[in-house]
Amino acid sequence: MADDDLKRQLADRFREVNGDHPMTSADDAYVSAQFAVLEDLCAAQGRDADEVRRLMLERRLPLPGYLRSDGAEMVPADLFALAGQAGGIGRLETWFTAHWPDPATGKQEWEFYLSGQYVCLRSVTPANIQRKDYLAAAISAAADKPDSGSAQWTTRLHALIDELDALEPAFTAYDRLRFGGPTSRDTCINTMRARFPRHEPGKRAGTG
Repeated sequence: MADDDLKRQLADRFREVNGDHPMTSADDAYVSAQFAVLEDLCAAQGRDADEVRRLMLERRLPLPGYLRSDGAEMVPADLFALAGQAGGIGRLETWFTAHWPDPATGKQEWEFYLSGQYVCLRSVTPANIQRKDYLAAAISAAADKPDSGSAQWTTRLHALIDELDALEPAFTAYDRLRFGGPTSRDTCINTMRARFPRHEPGKRAGTG
């Protein structure tokens, strides 16, 4: 039997980080398709779910990405993969932060990783975090390039968008509530594809 007090503490911590927003049936369906129930994942991997909850509360593993409306703690299917690469949970923070040359940036990324809010990536790794940041910045700055609107520029832009598309999941309405606005998929993928369609011969990108 799960420790109800640990589950309550973890739910309270989750809401401290994310706010108290309702999960709709559509949100539940999305997270059920994209994420694993913590207890099911632990059972499949021979781990004790309550011990994992303690590690989350001790800030040694990230919080769940979502709390389903039935209270299920939803986590990535590869929740324990980074700890395995690091050589154990005890080495995870040092291994993780070392991927950033600037220690302050590494610490900042570790804090965000622990929040469980890296639901913007299909697989949360330092390399994917760094690549996502690069792609989002490059896409956002693309319109200011001197050759903006040219066929070559449009090809480069859509290559960046397509790569980001492959890294990011679809998101759900709950994410727009907890993040207080549009997601990076909204701004860097959907909006940019609509604003700058793929180049058609004889037509300048971004024109009507």
